[in-house]
Amino acid sequence: MPSLDEPLSARIARLFAYPVKSCAGVELHEALLTETGLDLDRSWMVVDAEGVFLTQREWPRMALVQPRIKSTEVVLRAPGMLALHLPTDQAAGRTRVRVWQDTVDAWDMGDVAAQWFSDFLGRSGLRLARFDPEVRRLSDLAWTQGVEAVNQFVDGYPLLVTSEASLAELNQRLAQAGHAAIGIERLRPNIVLSGIEAHDEDRFSEIRIASGDGQVRLQPVKPCARCPIPNIDPATAERSPEVLATLSRYRADPRLENKPTFGMNAIIHGGIGHRLRTGDGVEADWNFG
Repeated sequence: MPSLDEPLSARIARLFAYPVKSCAGVELHEALLTETGLDLDRSWMVVDAEGVFLTQREWPRMALVQPRIKSTEVVLRAPGMLALHLPTDQAAGRTRVRVWQDTVDAWDMGDVAAQWFSDFLGRSGLRLARFDPEVRRLSDLAWTQGVEAVNQFVDGYPLLVTSEASLAELNQRLAQAGHAAIGIERLRPNIVLSGIEAHDEDRFSEIRIASGDGQVRLQPVKPCARCPIPNIDPATAERSPEVLATLSRYRADPRLENKPTFGMNAIIHGGIGHRLRTGDGVEADWNFG
């Protein structure tokens, strides 16, 4: 185990963005860091006729919507559907949408996108919204210690950081209980670190990434409480309870009403406009306060 008096060294092993909230992610070799997190992360969101967001929690088939990021568009594919092309610089009109407790201005992506999601999910009246970059949607100031960290349609924080070792421990416990291993895709991180021990990320006070453009500084601020989404197989959209049940046996956090946690939500302290790449070196300071 490294000395607690010295920074810990790691590397970025994997990077993920999720262009449409609660749909599948895109694994990236490099990603632009914006003030709201990785570029295009949760830029779009499916809403009902009242503008309220949909997630895999109630609509597991959303896991089967596979995005692909191109230079000027995001292309969505799903079983039995023609590809849906979403231009990154166009929208059809203004709208208002709700994500958790926040109601914000947004852009509607038009009737074709609306019908595509309505047909695939089997619910009429759905719309696809694009986040309005003029909107300032903030993370919980109680957890950010007053820092105004802006988000798009994420649940609450710009970035989610975890590690290969944390996944390996979860898979070891799943195997001991007679269950199959899972991929990191079920945990929906943005940044996956290698070279650290399981759940070291829980104890970091600052993360410094040596990107090719300069230093990026992140601050982990809140453990990520887990809802039932990790129970959904992203390849089939089928539910099974073992992932959350296993996490609950060893990752219950009393600060969060004993909900199971995995990974750390992080905010950005420096390096906006830099590009993160797999293989980038990482240093982190310990926080045992």
